[in-house]
Amino acid sequence: MSTLISAELVDLDLSATTKEDATRALAERMAARGRVTDLDGFLADVAAREAQMPTGLEGGIGIPHCRSTHVTEPTLAFGRSADGVDFGASDGPADLIFLIAAPAGGDRDHLSILASLARELMREEFTTALREATDPGRAAALIARESAPAETPAEERAGATGGGATVADAGEVLAGRPAGDSDTAGATDPATPSTGPVSDTTPGADAAPGTASDADGIPAPPGEFPVREPVPAADRPFRVVAVTSCPTGIAHTYMAAESLEQAARADGIELAVETQGSAGFKRLDPAVVAAADAVILAHDVEVREKTRFAGKPVVDTGVKAAINRPAELIAEARARAERGERTSPLPTSGGDAGDGPPMSAGSGSGDHFGIRLRTWLMSGVSYMVPFVAAGGLLIALAFALGGYEITDAPSVIDQFTWTDTQSWAALMFQIGGAAFGFLIPVLAGYIAYGMADRPGLVPGFVGGAISITIDAGFLGGLVAGLVAGGVVLGIQRFKVPDVLRGIMPVVVIPLLSSAIVGFLMFVVIGQPIAAAQEGLTDWLSGLSGANAVLLGVVLGLMMCFDLGGPVNKVAYAFAIGGIAVSSPTEANLQIMAAVMAAGMVPPLGMALATVVRRRLFTRAERENGKAAWVLGASFITEGAIPFAAADPLRVIPSSMAGGAVAGALAMAFGNTLRAPHGGIFVVPLIGNPFLYLLAIAAGTAVTATLVILLKGTRGAQQAERAVETEAVPAP
Repeated sequence: MSTLISAELVDLDLSATTKEDATRALAERMAARGRVTDLDGFLADVAAREAQMPTGLEGGIGIPHCRSTHVTEPTLAFGRSADGVDFGASDGPADLIFLIAAPAGGDRDHLSILASLARELMREEFTTALREATDPGRAAALIARESAPAETPAEERAGATGGGATVADAGEVLAGRPAGDSDTAGATDPATPSTGPVSDTTPGADAAPGTASDADGIPAPPGEFPVREPVPAADRPFRVVAVTSCPTGIAHTYMAAESLEQAARADGIELAVETQGSAGFKRLDPAVVAAADAVILAHDVEVREKTRFAGKPVVDTGVKAAINRPAELIAEARARAERGERTSPLPTSGGDAGDGPPMSAGSGSGDHFGIRLRTWLMSGVSYMVPFVAAGGLLIALAFALGGYEITDAPSVIDQFTWTDTQSWAALMFQIGGAAFGFLIPVLAGYIAYGMADRPGLVPGFVGGAISITIDAGFLGGLVAGLVAGGVVLGIQRFKVPDVLRGIMPVVVIPLLSSAIVGFLMFVVIGQPIAAAQEGLTDWLSGLSGANAVLLGVVLGLMMCFDLGGPVNKVAYAFAIGGIAVSSPTEANLQIMAAVMAAGMVPPLGMALATVVRRRLFTRAERENGKAAWVLGASFITEGAIPFAAADPLRVIPSSMAGGAVAGALAMAFGNTLRAPHGGIFVVPLIGNPFLYLLAIAAGTAVTATLVILLKGTRGAQQAERAVETEAVPAP
């Protein structure tokens, strides 16, 4: 097994005076050992990473690092400078310089070792031992954690071999096991941060509060709080969840996590950290997030699935702030919680399921296949919805300005007049059409992304584009995404030589997966799916009378069942799939109208109920009712979630009844809608707009009446007591 670091990669007398010279000196050692194939190319990648954010850390540490196609295997070089080199740290130059080089396709296990090293840098005894080391071999062993500093017990130094530490041995020791120990039963993912040191004593003995071993509870697995008997919030430690991430996900991500954990232990805080790094990331358990009192997001790239933390006090900052001043961030999180600050519990737009890949949110690898399938499909739909909203609203505006005949307008490239309304209408229609052209590729691409992460994007997009070519439509996009994700997962199961690992994610996987998916879509499954899509379209076009009304009822129930959740999204995706074609049928347009009408009803119904019978609602619910007017009018079904969360057995059935009425009436009235979003603001574009408003009003009245009756018969006394407690005069 090749070594991660050896004595030849250590320079204890680094004479460089600039960070460029220091990086080059260490990189030359890597190149001499065949770890770097193109020295100048690698240094350019290091410089590009340095330009994103300085890599100097307080305490005299410089940690330049990057992932590069010019690196053959994960490698670490160390230099110690007597005079120091400026890497941009606020407290001065660095005397300990670590150059971390990872292949562009560095596998998860190797990158986990580098992540563990980054955590070691936050330990004072580790850096002190490096400053006192007199032999390069000793320094290499310290870095690899084969042999520990003198004060470390001898039993923790098992496995030392001397000159160079192998990747396997370093990984064993850094994961908390002696080198060479092959018993990995029950071992955690090396990418998962540790919440505290492993103790040889009874769990809880002498452990700091908030660590993995707590005297008041069962030892907590990484990323979880200790298991306790239910206790009031005032009688338990303050709980924080954190997410750390940096541009390359190799060093700062894990150093920030370690720094926060140390500060939390010192302050008696219970902390669970999710590191979104190159070694992958294990999502915080939803129960852990729900139990947290506050959230810290320390990141320099977008946090994945940020909507998990909606409704919590959030401290949002850069990753270096977590490294340099973790105690301040924890104190700020506590202060925000005490002040009652909360982020919005609602998405910023209807239909947006999140701002990161929702592929496994709320579900683990052991979940039932049906649950994982749902999350994969939701991943594709959530990324598709913004294209739907942008393209659909532009097309709707084009129809409003230029009429439906604008579909026959010539290309604005050939004919555009600045003062002509028709030209502007044609421009909006053609831009909207271009946005709609991405719907099926984006759907397929991000379904594959939900299954296989970034390697699934290319074959997913290719499969989605082929689905358009062969007229397989929305169904083709769904199948193409699932096939692409499955193909990539299958390819990743094959073990490849080390020399090919660097090109797997950028050449081999995209090439093979796209070829396989393309073959299947063009030759094997594409035509049957296209035939099924055509049959479904013909069936919808033939719906009329009672059948259409029944479909409206079903769609209305689905839109209101989970108020923006998976069932709601299935109905919504069904509707937009019908209008996202070049020539949608009358039935497709009616389905879209029915879906939007039903989706507007729950928040409008709750808002009306808070006005009609104030005494049945708490002060917080009445405040939410004011916002629900706007949310409902904007077709944001999630506006009813605060009411459903407080009283689901009364709110959800009432919402479903009102949604079913609105959907049925919209279909019965023959309302049509070409815009996939917009709520009340696109009513002028709706066929029979006055009857459409009547359908929405009827559904709203049904929902409000039912929820008032249900709350009045079984919950009026509790609600009135809540009002009296708040000292709010009754009307």
